[in-house]
Amino acid sequence: MATICKRLAVNILKSPLSQRQTWMYAPRMWCATMTAGSTEHTLSVKKRIADTKAAALQGGGKKRIQKQHAKGKLTARERISLLVDPNSFVEYDMYLEHDCTDFGMEKEKYPGDSVVTGRGTINGRTCFVFSQDFTVFGGSLSGAHAKKICKIMDQAMLVGAPVIGLNDSGGARIQEGVESLAGYADIFQRNVNASGVIPQISLIMGPCAGGAVYSPALTDFTFMVKDTSYLFITGPDVVKVSTMRVLVYLVR
Repeated sequence: MATICKRLAVNILKSPLSQRQTWMYAPRMWCATMTAGSTEHTLSVKKRIADTKAAALQGGGKKRIQKQHAKGKLTARERISLLVDPNSFVEYDMYLEHDCTDFGMEKEKYPGDSVVTGRGTINGRTCFVFSQDFTVFGGSLSGAHAKKICKIMDQAMLVGAPVIGLNDSGGARIQEGVESLAGYADIFQRNVNASGVIPQISLIMGPCAGGAVYSPALTDFTFMVKDTSYLFITGPDVVKVSTMRVLVYLVR
């Protein structure tokens, strides 16, 4: 920028008096052009942020939200709204997406991925909350999903506040393989480190399997919803392959 101004000043001094007026207007025109371009860029960025935020608030989309409601279940954000004090929730990592490129996953991304995390207050007392979003990949845990949960658990430990988990997940995201499993390991480690230090509360809001079961088992309190929530280590297909036995469900 300094070099451009210096060259412009030299050209003005070298030019005839009749042309100097034109040169004097040149910086103003250049600055006006730059300002206009900067304004357009700012508006473009603001629009992109607004669009991304709107997409994050929609989770997996209207159809999946309707399907969730049809089952008598609330969305991840609706659950948080009912749990914390009005206007107290501060969301973290709203725009974070998974980074998986296998099995065509790079073509399907949702801002915030499959979990909503943040802090809020309940009766005026600070707490940290994560709410898994079943409308996004069945609430399955990805590397990004795990990082979001670990972040609020670390902050809860720093300030001595409770962690409340609203669990509604099918377990590990198979497409991410080991990265997803490593994410569970990071969460389990924090469950153990936080044990006896801060309250850890788990709410089972839907069918939870695999890793989505182990973490709640390590917390202090676990609550379930009648006729809606289930906890099981793995599904019947895995049991059949590994044990050559078929699970039979008895409904009473």
